[in-house]
Amino acid sequence: MVEKHEEYLFIDGYNIINAWPELIEAKSVSLETARDKLVDIMSDYAAQTGTKIVVVFDAHHVEGGRGARYLINGVEVVFTKEGETADAYIERTVDSMGKGDKVKVATSDWIEQQIVMGRGAVRMSARELRNEIMALVEKRRKREEIQKFERNTLGERVDKSTWRLILERFKGGKGA
Repeated sequence: MVEKHEEYLFIDGYNIINAWPELIEAKSVSLETARDKLVDIMSDYAAQTGTKIVVVFDAHHVEGGRGARYLINGVEVVFTKEGETADAYIERTVDSMGKGDKVKVATSDWIEQQIVMGRGAVRMSARELRNEIMALVEKRRKREEIQKFERNTLGERVDKSTWRLILERFKGGKGA
């Protein structure tokens, strides 16, 4: 039996929020808005790529924080416990994963990138992740545009006045 290996993408949530213009803007409304927007974006990415996404948010400054894990639209969202950084959580989790799994870590923290690469993961900067997502969005937009055009019948593409002229000519009316 062939063993199926999964593809994972771990995201340092606050690092990405502080790097992407649209999330910085959302953060000006509230941190919760920015987190929700990031999870929505990553949910769409996961659906398109089949990658298992884990977004990790630091909660190490939250007194008494026990940490929490949620599954939101197919994305695992982790809030670390008091005293644990997102980096520490990601490093520990990557260490515990199977060697056959393909693991990427998205962060612009250079030191973290070096650590996770040393543990067998592929590093991805915030900019690289954003570019990949933007390319997927554009590819989907073009695909939907082509499908919309292919779905349209001639009748949907011809305006009403042209239809009247065609029908009059067909009936042998004035326009013929």
